[in-house]
This record gives sequence, structure tokens and C-alpha cells, in this order.
Amino acid sequence: MKIAVNYENGQIFQHFGQTKTFKVYTVENNAVTGTELVPGAPEGHHALGRQLAAMQVDVVICGSLGMPMLELLQGAGIKVCGNVTGSADAAVQAYLDGTLVSSTKAHACGCHH
Repeated sequence: MKIAVNYENGQIFQHFGQTKTFKVYTVENNAVTGTELVPGAPEGHHALGRQLAAMQVDVVICGSLGMPMLELLQGAGIKVCGNVTGSADAAVQAYLDGTLVSSTKAHACGCHH
């Protein structure tokens, strides 16, 4: 399984559409077996969602994201755990432990259109 977190300085970056870096975790047998920092698509917004789909990511843990991005990710079969704050590593471990507090609600974002 692959889990991607929009990432900045060890924390979950809070504006999905402006993500510059993803930390991608490879998980086997419910344990992290590797991580990689991957530059986000420079085109931003929808290109980021397409990038994650092309990378065959299974789960995204993120801060806030808009409805079009939520729909794009879910349409690609990616589970979205949104509205998460704090340490990226701790959030991934909480997800694996089944204790991550998240939601699938999108937020309006004034930077679109």
C-alpha cells in the first residue's frame, strides 16, 4: 500500500492545491517499510491529484482540500483522510493503528477559478 501526505517540514501541509512536496510511505503488513519525498506537480491543483493517481497511491492524508480535488481523488479510487493536522509521520502511524481522526469533508477555497 502507498500512503501520500502533503508535506512541509515534517508537518501535514494545510493547503492541498499548493503542495510542493509529498511524503510517500510504502506500507507492508501494516508497517512502514520505506518513505520518499516526491516533488508535487508544478502545475498545482488538479495536476497534483492526477500525479497521485499515476503513482498508484491508495490513501491520501492531508489538511484541507476543495470539493473538485476530493472528487478527483475519490474517483481515482484513492481513500482521502482530510482535515488532519500535525506530524506527517504520526498521522500515518495513527492511520495504521486505526486511530487517525479525519474527515472526507471538503472546504471552500478562495484561490480557485
